[in-house]
Amino acid sequence: MRLTTAQALVRWLLAQRAELPDGSEGPLFPGVFAIFGHGNVLGVGAALAEVRDRLPVWRGHTEQGMALAAVGVAKATHRRQVGVATSSIGPGALNMVTAAGVAHANRLPLLLLPGDVFASRAPDPVLQQVEHFGDATATANDAFRAVSRYFDRITRPEQLVAALPQVARVLTDPADCGPVVLALPQDVQAESHDFPDALFAPVLHRPPRPRPDTAALGRAGEVLRAARKPLLLLGGGVRYSGAAGRAVRFAERHLLPVAETTAGRTLVPHAHPLHVGPLGVTGSASANTLAGAADVVLAVGTRLQDFTTASWTVFSPEVRLVAVNAARFDAVKHGALSVVGDADEALRELTDLLGDWRADKAWSARAAVERAAWDCYVDSLREPKPGLPTYAQVVGVVNELSEAADYVMTASGGLPGELVGGWRAVGAATMDVEYGFSCMGYELAGAWGAAIARPEGVVTTLLGDGSYLMLNSELFSAAFAGHGFVAVVCDNDGYAVIHRLQNQHGAAGFNNLYPDCLTAHADPPRADFAAHAASLGCAVFPAADLDALPAAYRAAREAARTQRRPAVVVVRTHPSAWTEAGARWEVGVADPALKAHQLGYLTPP
Repeated sequence: MRLTTAQALVRWLLAQRAELPDGSEGPLFPGVFAIFGHGNVLGVGAALAEVRDRLPVWRGHTEQGMALAAVGVAKATHRRQVGVATSSIGPGALNMVTAAGVAHANRLPLLLLPGDVFASRAPDPVLQQVEHFGDATATANDAFRAVSRYFDRITRPEQLVAALPQVARVLTDPADCGPVVLALPQDVQAESHDFPDALFAPVLHRPPRPRPDTAALGRAGEVLRAARKPLLLLGGGVRYSGAAGRAVRFAERHLLPVAETTAGRTLVPHAHPLHVGPLGVTGSASANTLAGAADVVLAVGTRLQDFTTASWTVFSPEVRLVAVNAARFDAVKHGALSVVGDADEALRELTDLLGDWRADKAWSARAAVERAAWDCYVDSLREPKPGLPTYAQVVGVVNELSEAADYVMTASGGLPGELVGGWRAVGAATMDVEYGFSCMGYELAGAWGAAIARPEGVVTTLLGDGSYLMLNSELFSAAFAGHGFVAVVCDNDGYAVIHRLQNQHGAAGFNNLYPDCLTAHADPPRADFAAHAASLGCAVFPAADLDALPAAYRAAREAARTQRRPAVVVVRTHPSAWTEAGARWEVGVADPALKAHQLGYLTPP
């Protein structure tokens, strides 16, 4: 059929279907986030307008924000659906590079459709064209190459026939999953071609489940059988495989203590006797203690990021790693015995191989003992105390009032440590902590995407004042579109967690908390978050103190559900009270002389 490039692309999007986590069938691409400009409004924009009754198009207000919302869709649907974002050329396109980085680091599907300069070059240089002096083929969109799993520039309409199957492959493959960027020159978007009907035949995408190599599985079984103190570690790959139930049954059959990574949080019921808690810097002392004593760690579906491994100090130097992962890239890290395959299939076959083998009961019993001690510590942090509320107390209130179908999220600053370490699961796979890229601003934009993808339950996002000020425009996008979620804004006067890092490594406070920042004012202005959120169309519920927080949060939950707009809770919080998991994180530290000077031991050189 004869179509423009843009029409063919949009028609292909509509033909792609997906098997959803509950087993039902739905669209692979449930909607498009768009900001139109001269580079896409008369191509992709016109094509989307023709199918507006079948493919929702949500208007964003920053390209970065709407692309992060698209990431939020993928996270909330466990990678079964893919958010799409389209922009004009130049600055609009470059604003989406950060979101591509988030998707790349977190192994999440994302389809970005930035406009590009004219393939014909007839009107060059066009508005917003960067003009690379030494390479006439380079455009601003080449900046996406470093953060794309698949990048293509469609310079002729017929190239879609070869490109689109590769797009689908990357977006739905458990090993290669990541962002796809199709750069679309604005003249090519409007050019026509006779496309084969087969390109638009409906396709149902089911998660492929590659089975592991038998020999590799056998070696893993031998290592586990010889283990005296084995630990099972569950990552995001378990979530995306839908293997949480299988993992818990595996642990029960073989009496393995179970820890979770950041991406694996809420996969295990909190009170399960084998659940030892989250691992790493933002995890728990309970899991870190067992990890330090373990002689074998069976790591399933995790890329073993530095916060999970405490910069590779959380495990014993003699530990043996067995890594089960769909991606060989992640399975071979740090000399692990690699088992490449789907988490659900690998655990099923491995449990058959192990038969009635079980870990020592005394070792397994340590999980409940250590986690109980950690729970007591968290309880002590949640107790009311004089002064400003702490992050731990705020998380405690949200946790106590949450329900099984709810979804909680955060991304950056100090809240990941409080949410990962302190949250007690009330539902299965109901947390999104974007700590692969730790992207400030994801908290609000990602919550918009999650609210679209998860109409059941309440989406609650927790964020600091720094993240709010960095990227808040999608509050208005969500309010305008009619998508409700709760945002709990914790105002602690600046970038408090970086101030903490600065101080802990010998530096004086500088440029993080507002009192340490340069200003011409004796009494600098403060942001009025409640007034600002109200001006963006949100329902607002200020909480003057910890006692007022439960009522404010209850009211916000009700407003998000009934008013179909974001509900913002604003609370002043303590700037230096933190949950401590007792793990190390490797960062660059100033040289000894400078460090000593900062501590006041030396006069300046």
